Amino acid sequence: MPKMKTHKSTSKRFKLTGSGKLMRTKIGKSHLRRKKSKRVKNLFGEMIEVQSSGAKKRVQKLLPYAKKGK
Repeated sequence: MPKMKTHKSTSKRFKLTGSGKLMRTKIGKSHLRRKKSKRVKNLFGEMIEVQSSGAKKRVQKLLPYAKKGK
């Protein structure tokens, strides 16, 4: 059986923590930021956990070799 391919854009957007949580980047951080407050812009740098179980399953299929971080 051939190796499964990792979906590259998904691997850039999602990270797996050491405890096994699936973390994602926030939306709205690339452009149209001038009108936002400094506090809001700082919050864009954080990653948040994926809550939906359906989304977790979908991302796990796109990242077949994602391992827990050490």
